[in-house]
Amino acid sequence: MKTLLRPRRVRRPAKKAAGAGDSAVRTAPVTVIIPAYNEAATLPDTVRSLEAQTVKPYEIIVVDDCSTDGTGEVARQLGVTVVRPVQNTGSKAGAQTAALDRVRTPLTIAIDADTVLAPDAIERLLEAFEDPKVAAACGFVLPRKVRTIWERGRYIEYLFAFTFYKQVQEYYGRPLIASGCFSMYRTEVLRREGGWSDRTMAEDMDLTWTLYQKGYAVRFVPEAVCYPLEPHSFHFLSKQLRRWSHGFVQNVKLHWRNLLDVPFLRYAVAVAFWDALVASVVYLFALPAAALILDRPWLLLGYVIDIPAVLVPVLAGAVPRGETLRALASLPAFFVLRTVNAYFFVRATWEELIAGRPLRRYEKGH
Repeated sequence: MKTLLRPRRVRRPAKKAAGAGDSAVRTAPVTVIIPAYNEAATLPDTVRSLEAQTVKPYEIIVVDDCSTDGTGEVARQLGVTVVRPVQNTGSKAGAQTAALDRVRTPLTIAIDADTVLAPDAIERLLEAFEDPKVAAACGFVLPRKVRTIWERGRYIEYLFAFTFYKQVQEYYGRPLIASGCFSMYRTEVLRREGGWSDRTMAEDMDLTWTLYQKGYAVRFVPEAVCYPLEPHSFHFLSKQLRRWSHGFVQNVKLHWRNLLDVPFLRYAVAVAFWDALVASVVYLFALPAAALILDRPWLLLGYVIDIPAVLVPVLAGAVPRGETLRALASLPAFFVLRTVNAYFFVRATWEELIAGRPLRRYEKGH
C-alpha cells in the first residue's frame, strides 16, 4: 500500500525554453472531484491551485451540475475533465457521487469550487494514508477573504476550532468531521459506501460518522491548509448556517444509536449538541431576560466573558501565520456571528425534532 500511494515522477511536455530544467513532475495517485453549479467565477482559482501543488493530482474532474453560467466551458478551457449529469443532481453530494465511477486512482479528493489550497496541501494529506486503516483525512481551513463582519467572524471561528477543538479530536483519533470543502478519501471505501449520501444536509459529517461506525480511521492534518470563500453577506450566510444547523441535527437523528458504540465520538457529539443547544438558548433568551427582569445590565457581560478562553487558541493559530493584528481586529465579529449561529441552531433543532419540518432542499451558502 505504501508503494501504491507514494508520489511518482511523470514526464510531461516541457512548457519552458530548452535547457531551462527538467520537466518531470511528481504526480500523486489521486483524482480530484470538484462539484460545481454556477461556479464559473471561482473555479479557475481552484484548478490553478491544484495544478500548482508540490505533488500534482493524476486527474481533475469538474462536475458541471447543469450550470447556466458557462461553468462547463470554463472548466474545459482549463484543460480538466468535465462531467455533466443529464439533470441537476440537487446537491453537492449528488454531484460528487456522479463522478465517482470515473475515478481510476486509489485516492479521491473532494474540494469545493471556491476553495484554493496551500501549495503542499495534497502532499501533506498523502502522508496520512500510509496507515491502511485511514479512510479519510482533512486539513486546516481558513477563509480566503477576511473583510466583512461575517468573514471576520468565520475567520475567528475557524482559528479557534481548528487550533483547539480539532486538535483535541485528532489526539483521540476522532475528528468530528472531514471537512467537505477539502478532504481526501480511499476510493475503494467511497465506492463501498455508495459515495456521498444526500440523506442529510451535511454529507461530509454523514460520511465521516459512517466511516467510524464501519471501523475506519479519519485523520486531521493541520499542515494541509485550504482557503474557501466564506459568505460575505448575511443573505448567503443565512443559507449556509441553515444548511449546517439542520445537517448537524439530521445527522444526530440518523446516527445516534450507532454513535453509542464509537469511543470518544459519542461524547464529542453529545457535548457538541448539548453545548450548542444550551449555549444558544442562553445567548438568545436567558441572558437578556435575566438582565431585564432582574434589572442587572451587567449580566450582558456574559456575551463576552469568555474572551480569554477564545483568544488564547485564536492567537496560538494566528501568531505563527503573522496574523496577530487581523485576529485581534476580527475578534468582535466572532461574538456577533456566535449569536447568529445560536439563532439558526435553535431554529433547526425546533424544526427537525419538534415541528416536523426537516430541511430537504439544498441551497448554496455563497
